[in-house]
Amino acid sequence: MALEEYKRKRDFTKTPEPPTKVAERKGRERFFCVQKHLASHLHYDLRLEHNGVLLSWAVPKGPSLDPKVKRLAMKVEDHPLEYGEFEGVIPEGYGAGIVMLWDKGTWTPEVDVDAALKKGDLKFTLNGYKLKGSWVLVRTGGRYPGGSSDRSWLLIKHRDEWAGEVDITAFAPRSVKSDGDFEDILAEDTPAVWVSNRPAKGGEAGAMLATIIERAAKLKAGRETPTKAAREERTKTRKSKGKR
Repeated sequence: MALEEYKRKRDFTKTPEPPTKVAERKGRERFFCVQKHLASHLHYDLRLEHNGVLLSWAVPKGPSLDPKVKRLAMKVEDHPLEYGEFEGVIPEGYGAGIVMLWDKGTWTPEVDVDAALKKGDLKFTLNGYKLKGSWVLVRTGGRYPGGSSDRSWLLIKHRDEWAGEVDITAFAPRSVKSDGDFEDILAEDTPAVWVSNRPAKGGEAGAMLATIIERAAKLKAGRETPTKAAREERTKTRKSKGKR
């Protein structure tokens, strides 16, 4: 049943992620998004709206605009459509980490979606802020390490006017929702949560998270602690009001 796997993996008393709900399609355009997710490892989640849910693939290195580059994309459980606008902190449990809405827009299938999924060859066009043009997801049959005959796919950009050698993940690393980075998102939450409950331990992701926690704490402290100039301005305002 749709979204059962999504529901089984989460405790909605602890995660801010949206609960399960298969949505009715409104209008002709189909939504897509890419969420940049720092969990046990940094990866990018590609999600395509289909039949009221978001078909989802985890892309460890993120999308590439270079047609010569084939990016591993692991098929994961379908997500509810509401998840497409989610950005924030998952404090514990499955997927614990920081989620950024890295790109979003609409997508158009170039083939029959259900038949293409069964065949393992899904061609489509993206119209996002960062990702545009023609793409394909091809099932590999488990030829890649850690893959299985169903889960292991490749994400490949087709040659068109939107293709190129620029590293789009490095060129445009920030959120399309908040224009923030991971530390900005974390600073909106509670950095203290991450001191004792870090989802990424050791390795590159752990080092990245430690830096983000430090930056987020400074951002949050700066927002909560008024500057000397701001304090003096408020004092003058109170005094001027008292003289009236």
